Amino acid sequence: MQERILTLHPEGKKGVNILRSKYDQIAGTILEIVREYEEIAFQDINDKTIQKLTGKLDGSIPWYVVSVKLDLEARGILERIPGTSPHKLRLKTHS
Repeated sequence: MQERILTLHPEGKKGVNILRSKYDQIAGTILEIVREYEEIAFQDINDKTIQKLTGKLDGSIPWYVVSVKLDLEARGILERIPGTSPHKLRLKTHS
């Protein structure tokens, strides 16, 4: 049986249960993109992740991007940049 992960949500809502391998693939791609651009709109993260993973990942890539992005926010790895519309994200700096 393949390992699964229950994602977290930044507002404390119920997360989703997904395969660890898919989580790791999506999270790695999102973090790679954010590191490259430093600040990036969510839609751009979604578009670039689709470009990179189409044909390499079964299922709805946009659905996984939303679920994993929310988890990365809840874990304090990514943060929404206040006052941006549409919302932009960056790596969270730990002080």
